[in-house]
Amino acid sequence: MKEKTAFITGANKGIGFGIAKHLGLSGWRIIIGARNQERAEKAIRELTALGIDVPGWVCVELADLASVENAARELNDKHPELSLLVNNAGIPGDMGVDSLHTEIGDIRETLEVNFVGTFALTKLLMPLLAKNHGRIVNVTVPSEISPYWHPLAYVTSKAAQNAMMGVMAIEFQQHNTPLEIFSVHPGPTTTDLNGNMSLPGFHDIDTVGEKMAELINDGQSHQGEFVELYPIVKED
Repeated sequence: MKEKTAFITGANKGIGFGIAKHLGLSGWRIIIGARNQERAEKAIRELTALGIDVPGWVCVELADLASVENAARELNDKHPELSLLVNNAGIPGDMGVDSLHTEIGDIRETLEVNFVGTFALTKLLMPLLAKNHGRIVNVTVPSEISPYWHPLAYVTSKAAQNAMMGVMAIEFQQHNTPLEIFSVHPGPTTTDLNGNMSLPGFHDIDTVGEKMAELINDGQSHQGEFVELYPIVKED
């Protein structure tokens, strides 16, 4: 059976770790994308203890394009069988201010990581992924603005990522590129990104990771789709 290898950014913790765990348990080989060696190695120990095949980790700092280029080069050289990229890593920006009080620097920094860095990594890995008839999955949020939660820097950066997905999906179809891209909104999830917020309607990392793995493994085409695992709904 052909090996299935996935590279997941930000896989050392949070939703990324949940995805890595449940994809790994379903038979995928998991390459950890992380910024910190200690945290990456801790995640590797936890995953391998579950019997998951983790050939290693790749250092990637999305705010640093040289780091992104090094990561892509390492993946191309060491993992020519790579067939899945999960763009999960991101930063929250300042979620505690309204648009009037949002700093330009915060907008710029959040876009650099969540959009520019993510685009750069995706672009550099596209030829390899296409050769392996692979897929690109973005972990994101809706572009439509929710009245209940709308931090400007974060939502803006994810809207740009959603636009990237839509454009690429159309181009893949128009050019008959053997590559698929889609986006997934996990819904409210308790993670470090939101200060481990836990409110009614929130899910834990395991629940989201398992459902994400089921989606990736469902055998269906999701080209250009925006899939909501747990939509945000208003409570009566």
